[in-house]
Amino acid sequence: MASDQHTNTRRRFLKAAVVVGMLSAGRVLFLPDSGPPETGTPPRPRPRPPQPPAAATGPVTAGGPGGPADAPQPYRLRPMAGETSRSGAGASPPHPDVAFRLATDRREIFLTFDDGPHPVHTPGILRILRRHEARATFFVIGENAAEFPGLLHDIADEGHAVANHTWSHPQLTTLPPGAVRDELGRTSGLIEDVLGTAPGMARAPYGDWDDPSLDICNDLGMSPVGWAVDSQDWTLPGAGVIAYTVLDELRPGAIVLSHDGGGERAQTVEALEWYLPRLLDEGYRPIRIQP
Repeated sequence: MASDQHTNTRRRFLKAAVVVGMLSAGRVLFLPDSGPPETGTPPRPRPRPPQPPAAATGPVTAGGPGGPADAPQPYRLRPMAGETSRSGAGASPPHPDVAFRLATDRREIFLTFDDGPHPVHTPGILRILRRHEARATFFVIGENAAEFPGLLHDIADEGHAVANHTWSHPQLTTLPPGAVRDELGRTSGLIEDVLGTAPGMARAPYGDWDDPSLDICNDLGMSPVGWAVDSQDWTLPGAGVIAYTVLDELRPGAIVLSHDGGGERAQTVEALEWYLPRLLDEGYRPIRIQP
């Protein structure tokens, strides 16, 4: 068993090394979108010979092998390193009332981005989605949305869904009901004030729901959403590892978890630039989640 796991791990990082080489050949600097929509098909990165994967020599750390440290951002009151750490081994079992995969008889998938909006990474993701005519769902943090309300308009105007990810990203199951209602209700109120429509979906930080928090979510008119594929981008493992994590685990109807805020997300943007056209080539259609 240990030998099989070691072999699988080496295989994952060897494939990731190929992507890293490709990404470095076609690296793009992502800045806030101030110009007209881009058209046409972007040039694909040219393949390069595999390079020795640095991550294969040791465990992935908080900064990722060769990646930047997840330093707190000035727009963020509380850094959220290890975003989904409570959803891994030892976490509570999935709640039956939470959507993790959506029924479909077509090759449809649901890309989701948490913890934004971010003044650089969110526009970078929007630019890539626009280029490929793909749709996604953005679960926003209330305090970030209050800082950058214009980005909520950018997300909605391009046909994506804006959903609720609480006001300040606490673990809801540790809060009294009144605090849970404030976290979700305050964010819903802000989204409605900015966009004119309250969100119909919510995602609990760390994916951690319980019956009281789900009751409050339902009272506020929202459906709870989880995920079937965790891109692991919050660990900052490198763009290649993120890309192949998504490609290896994707199935029709899957909800994919990534992040456009909460820390340094350049790897997430770079990975999306690489794997999205390949998903399209395989016949997948990224669409927004409908509540």
